[in-house]
Amino acid sequence: MATMSSPGIGSNLDVKSIVSQLVALEKKPLEKLQLAAATVQTKISVFGQVKSLVSSLNDAVSKLSSVTGWNAVSASTSDSAYVGVSAIGGTQPTSFNVEVQSLAKVQTSYTAPLLPVGGAIGAGTLRLEIGKWTGAPTPNLFTAGSGTPVDITISASDTVSDVASKINGANAGVTATVLNDASGERLLLRGKNTGEDAGFQLSVTSDADTDPADALGLSRLVNGRTIDQFSANAAATINGIPVTSTTNTFADKVSGVTFTAVKQTTAPVTITIAKDTSAVQKNIEAFVKAYNEINGVLNEATKYDPATKTGGLLQGDATALSLQSALRAAGQSLSTGSSVYGRLSDVGISVQRGGNLEINSSKLSAAMEKMDELKTLFSNATAGNAEGIAVRFKGLTKTLLASDGFFQSKDATLKRSLDSNAKDQVRVNEKASRVEAALNRRYSALDVQLTSLNSLNSYLTQQITQWNKTTS
Repeated sequence: MATMSSPGIGSNLDVKSIVSQLVALEKKPLEKLQLAAATVQTKISVFGQVKSLVSSLNDAVSKLSSVTGWNAVSASTSDSAYVGVSAIGGTQPTSFNVEVQSLAKVQTSYTAPLLPVGGAIGAGTLRLEIGKWTGAPTPNLFTAGSGTPVDITISASDTVSDVASKINGANAGVTATVLNDASGERLLLRGKNTGEDAGFQLSVTSDADTDPADALGLSRLVNGRTIDQFSANAAATINGIPVTSTTNTFADKVSGVTFTAVKQTTAPVTITIAKDTSAVQKNIEAFVKAYNEINGVLNEATKYDPATKTGGLLQGDATALSLQSALRAAGQSLSTGSSVYGRLSDVGISVQRGGNLEINSSKLSAAMEKMDELKTLFSNATAGNAEGIAVRFKGLTKTLLASDGFFQSKDATLKRSLDSNAKDQVRVNEKASRVEAALNRRYSALDVQLTSLNSLNSYLTQQITQWNKTTS
């Protein structure tokens, strides 16, 4: 039979408190371990933040080290209400006039009124084909394109709404809608694409009444229909030269330039493509901003305050200091690729106390007047001393962010430290548990002995009392 134990009853000692205090002493090392774990966790967070900022710096210097980053252009239109425009980097400066004669159109059609409303339309097979309508002045000849015709089976009980649903489900390049008016139901069809080659023809290949040419049964969807708009290309002129497009976007007419017809013009619209120096300035400002954000975080983390005699989280951390040193060395390096500019300071980007970079706007503006030399300072990729500043930063950030680079290695080291700390905490807790169990066993044994001695003492006291009574 199991027995219940409550240490301290026999000894009249506060065993629970004594054991608790002794176990607390055994767990004392946990405080230091937990503080160390919190510190490591914070370091992981800080290095994660720095990694994110280095990634931003990598994006910034990528624009300054690549050709496209220096080939930005601006595209403008004299009247965006009629013609919109965009251009890719590297497009040669130019100007030309655009006039829009017509916009691209989709084909639309509708049937004659169908009665009774909601009644069955008739069984048979419809065929939809995509192609081109020709003929003047009104297109009347349809030539199917290279696509496969789509046949749609209509059952005897299908209504106009059912027919519309089947057309929409056939994915045949046409959408269908049912219109109810005072005359009855009409099937409206609309092509999905613009352009003269995106026209469509609906025909009946079989009709339950055996006569696809009459105006009864399924044939009612074809015979008596009206094509109210034929598909057409957009038409425009560039400096008087006719051009067309299947959509309202003209993307392949002028090299590097895409213009969009918004509506028919009443006068020529001038398109102008020019070099965009403001984009280069924004890229340089983004580089300085990204660099300063990293430097600021590292300065804060590695600082030492002599007044309070406290250091930052990474104060004395060799890897953090080496990272800061590498970034500053890249920023202050010499590039001999340009015959005019050798350092960042030559173009108005100087190092301030604390390591931050600062832009002298007037000096940078003057440097941008010599764009080719400025470009060489940043993006020259010749090996050796002629390597551009941005190219060096790109190489550095790429190495730092590599799968086996600085941040991956530092993160792995810190996580190993965290794992080791966790194991140490487990060992401390396990030892404290063993000590607690041993103390409870000892005090339980002591209780048993003291209880036995107390019982003996009570017996002896009773016997002595009895003896004294007998002798008296």
